[in-house]
Amino acid sequence: MKLNFLFVSTFGAAMLLASSAVLAAHHVPKAPAAPASQAMQAAPKPVKIVDLNNASRAELKTLPGVGDAEADRIVKGRPYLSKANAFTNNVLPESAYAVLKDRIVVGEPKSPRLKAAVRQATSAGTKPVAAKP
Repeated sequence: MKLNFLFVSTFGAAMLLASSAVLAAHHVPKAPAAPASQAMQAAPKPVKIVDLNNASRAELKTLPGVGDAEADRIVKGRPYLSKANAFTNNVLPESAYAVLKDRIVVGEPKSPRLKAAVRQATSAGTKPVAAKP
């Protein structure tokens, strides 16, 4: 009887050790979680949309490839009837249109003079003449 007990105890202990070894061999450690600050840095920054008819010079300069001179030309060329209108009026080169087309919009001008120029141009079917703000 003592021999049976010794055999069963030894066999049971061996089985426990073997099963824990098998579990350890199949255990895949989890990658450490990235800190929240790293996760925030990895996320793409939202693209700010800029309105060509109403944006300030500082806002226009946030667009890629737009500096002081380009921002001044955009402001002087207002109002725009469409996004492409800024490029067809030679305010910016056409190569810039491919880069900027998803980052710009043309909204209703807030200035009364620009609104009047847009109304006049759309009723006449011509390009608007830049009005002095």
